[in-house]
Amino acid sequence: MDKTVLITGATSGIGRATAILFAVKGYRLVLCGRREERLEALRSELGKKTEVHVLNFDVRDREAAFSAIASLPGPFSEIDVLINNAGNAHGLDPIESGDPDDWDAMIDINVKGLLYVSKAVVPRMIERRSGHIINIGSTAGKEVYPKGNVYCASKHAVDALTTGMRIDLNPYGIKVGAVNPGAVKTEFSNVRFKGDDARADSVYEGFDPLVAEDIAETLLFIVTRPAHVNIADLVITPTAQASATIFNREG
Repeated sequence: MDKTVLITGATSGIGRATAILFAVKGYRLVLCGRREERLEALRSELGKKTEVHVLNFDVRDREAAFSAIASLPGPFSEIDVLINNAGNAHGLDPIESGDPDDWDAMIDINVKGLLYVSKAVVPRMIERRSGHIINIGSTAGKEVYPKGNVYCASKHAVDALTTGMRIDLNPYGIKVGAVNPGAVKTEFSNVRFKGDDARADSVYEGFDPLVAEDIAETLLFIVTRPAHVNIADLVITPTAQASATIFNREG
């Protein structure tokens, strides 16, 4: 498989599961993340299956993002598929008691980080007049729920940016789309509740949530569509989830 895929937030959750699946399928991988030890472990594991290059940087750091991507050697520098997966949620508070540091973290990672990485990758796609960008959004980008305020706003921004990118990059033959998961059991809730594992686990009690591998398989389906097919906007939820706040927890 002579295609290069860059994945942000590759050290855990959806990003890690996607890296593993795409390695098995033979894609050349550029894996990005903040946790260097995890990145190196992933390179060691997946390097037995495919070519892997790792970039250790924080997507919130504009200069670090540009510098890291500019440093890519040889075939790794020709990114065919960009998966903007890095993102997080901090806190679940009403707006009047929300922590501005949490707000900054969500906006800086979910919105600005996506923009910085895309800005660094897109020029080469434009030169080649080909490429594929997939933004990992959320059902929170489709529906605002109680105490979701800033997180929902950041994911609504991702939804709008995906459409804007698709319009602006259309003349260059670049595909742009989004995958918007509902409840996925990863480290996401542990981060949101700042290490309160019991509270994080309670989010998924009483039903079968999605797992990271479900999203990875969806991403593989998207990138293997024919050249004339673009999956522009896809929402994926557990069967038990009817909306952001309605779950069948009876079995």
